[in-house]
Amino acid sequence: MNFLTRLYRDHAPLFWQIVRYGLTGLFVTACQAAIYWCLAALAGLHPQLANFIGYLAAVGIGYVSHNAFTFRGHGAAGGHAARGTKFVIVSLVSYAINALWVYLCVTHMGWPEWSPIPGMLFVTPLLVFGLNRQWVFR
Repeated sequence: MNFLTRLYRDHAPLFWQIVRYGLTGLFVTACQAAIYWCLAALAGLHPQLANFIGYLAAVGIGYVSHNAFTFRGHGAAGGHAARGTKFVIVSLVSYAINALWVYLCVTHMGWPEWSPIPGMLFVTPLLVFGLNRQWVFR
């Protein structure tokens, strides 16, 4: 039990940052996925165009949310201009991964428009957490 107490004490800030990232990321990704699905399935837009529009909305929502909530107090290297530029670069990585999900699931496999959403919700955010934490909001 002493080990667990010491482990928590040493890593509590990181643990809570991951929890905040998960909550914020789920919200931002759900917004992106909802916009994508509504535009692709309901409005009949091409899936990649719908994904791009959802991505644009998610970039704005994500930067504000992660800056104010997820990584608050983690560091302020470079100010908003530098952080914003890095965030856009990381979000382009996220967009590319989500575009790959859409291509693989909808275009290549012929699955329904909702099929890339699990990858968008659970895999992509895990892949970009490290970039955001170590490079954007350090």
